[in-house]
Amino acid sequence: MNVMAPKARPETHTAVEVFDMLVVGAGISGIGAAYHLQQQCPGKSFAVLEAQDGFGGTWRTHRYPGVRSDSDLYTFGYRFKPWTGAPIATADKIQGYLGEVVAENGLDAHIRYGHHITAASWSTADALWTIDALAGGRPVRFAARFLYMCQGYYRHAEPYTPDWPGMPDFQGRIIHPQTWPEDLDYADKAVVVIGSGATAATLIPAMAGTTRHITMLQRSPTFFRTGRNAIALADELRDLGVDEAWIHEITRRRIMRDSDTFTRQTFEDPAAARQVLLDAARAHLGPDFDIDTHFTPTYRPWRQRIAFLPDGDLFKAIAAGSASVVTDGIERFDATGIQLASGKHLDADIIVTATGFHLSVLGDIAFTVDGVPLDFADTVTYGGMMFTGVPNLAWVFGYLRASWTLRADLVADFVCRLVNHMDARQARIVRVALRPEDEGMELLPWIDPENFNPGYLQRGLHLLPKCGDKPEWAHTQDHWLEKDTLPAIDLEDAAFRYS
Repeated sequence: MNVMAPKARPETHTAVEVFDMLVVGAGISGIGAAYHLQQQCPGKSFAVLEAQDGFGGTWRTHRYPGVRSDSDLYTFGYRFKPWTGAPIATADKIQGYLGEVVAENGLDAHIRYGHHITAASWSTADALWTIDALAGGRPVRFAARFLYMCQGYYRHAEPYTPDWPGMPDFQGRIIHPQTWPEDLDYADKAVVVIGSGATAATLIPAMAGTTRHITMLQRSPTFFRTGRNAIALADELRDLGVDEAWIHEITRRRIMRDSDTFTRQTFEDPAAARQVLLDAARAHLGPDFDIDTHFTPTYRPWRQRIAFLPDGDLFKAIAAGSASVVTDGIERFDATGIQLASGKHLDADIIVTATGFHLSVLGDIAFTVDGVPLDFADTVTYGGMMFTGVPNLAWVFGYLRASWTLRADLVADFVCRLVNHMDARQARIVRVALRPEDEGMELLPWIDPENFNPGYLQRGLHLLPKCGDKPEWAHTQDHWLEKDTLPAIDLEDAAFRYS
């Protein structure tokens, strides 16, 4: 496609490279986007800009002990690439899977590593996005007809750690899992892990056999799911010699249905769902363990993410005595550990702050539209993918209750269909805009806190686009619904404005 390059600017840059599509990020979303563009839009030129020196995103940056998925790889993997290993996989196995996708489809030729994007500016006159980036400290510039944001939703380089009193007084090491040091020796050390989410649940059983003792310190309990790290249906189909592509699709559908059934139960009969989770914990921890204090949250199941414990490994470490759990508040740090609100003290040589991350809204890039700075919090989302007043741009924000990649695949289908539809209409620009019938529509948060409210979302909710109270202007987080509704979007609906 021939497109007009943007007008020259006074800064010193090399020649501007122009593409039909520019994908931001080479993690699981960006690699999937590149595959789908290549398959569904074969005439389009595209490039993938990645800030790191290699692909993988989270699976490249997270290097703490035991790092693994907390979603099954039959659904966290792509629909087009069968997964043949254990459903809960370690980071190196996931990286290997992504590497196969890149190599088998020649995607490496499209990925530009070490490109940190600093600004993105839209010109209506040129019908182009101009992207400024740094590559090896050198400014580079790209232009694209369509911008496809696949960079994830948190800041890789800046983890979230609360500022507790006395932290400078601690004589040991304070570490966040997101920036795990390669030289850390935790053998025979007393370790306290602050937090009880998926990261803590992964770290603790992985370290428990090596540390002198490891303690999970939580302010309030978290729900966990347990089960074998295997899918009986998939294993049986393999025993029958069924093709791996069939096994992958059949298993995906079974997992998606079962996940949707349990999720709906958490809304319709939360007491029963709660009992299922607590009974599983009790089976591993024994009848005398204080489940009520340490593993019985006050909130409804799935109001925060439920991490999966393969073979109940966290519970097994606690039951064996190599790990323990303390539910208490932090009064302050001191030289030898943590003083708790209850008056008790936790001795520690190493403190791990598994306390979450900072939300990154569209890569924290400085966006402008026709010279006007863009604040995404002032926009309304169409289907959690596009935003009012922002031309030729789509964002992948995956599922939080199901596998992220399920939505990444659906969004890729939508983006490919949209750009092909633009060509059929001979349109260079597409925007979404509220229709006359949407006037006065109530505007709501990106995700209703009563529906889903982890800390990172609550801290960053004010930065995110708004939703409306109509289905097309909502971000539902409901894959069982969206697997049918997103492919059925009418691209000639009045919400889409072509020019």
